[in-house]
Amino acid sequence: MNPGLEDILSEGLAVVFCGINPGLLAAAQGHHFAGRGNRFWRTLHLAGFTPEEVRAENDRSILQYQCGLTAVVERPTARADQLSKQEFLESAARFERKIARYAPRCVAFLGKAAYSALSGQREVAWGLQPRTFGNAAVWILPNPSGRNLAFSQAQLVDAYCALRQATIGGDQ
Repeated sequence: MNPGLEDILSEGLAVVFCGINPGLLAAAQGHHFAGRGNRFWRTLHLAGFTPEEVRAENDRSILQYQCGLTAVVERPTARADQLSKQEFLESAARFERKIARYAPRCVAFLGKAAYSALSGQREVAWGLQPRTFGNAAVWILPNPSGRNLAFSQAQLVDAYCALRQATIGGDQ
């Protein structure tokens, strides 16, 4: 369990979305992807994972859509670049056990940094990965943080929609 930010998990989910670590606001509020600038909830809705845009304070409702939420590193920070490589390494075994225990079909890392650190791969492509993690398929998606301006809302939606179609199916 994250300090101030609990995992939202149950067994056998279609997808567990995995952030790098909790932001300070999310940890303080006790809700994943809190903050006006974060595009996670809007992206999830527009990609067809949820029938309406979930508010951060209702983050636990994501379970009813066969999705869960967690983070690789438990320590909250203002920015992900404040984490050390050592923190990722120290979190790796615990995180892999967690994924194996809950057995989602897929774990979707939000951004390349966490998966790169966990897998030891320098170059990581977007999308479905050739290796599994904790017996789950691995997808790498763009981070929806408002600080990540490299991806437009439309690009985020396209990437997340590809994951939805691969894991949950159906048309948007």
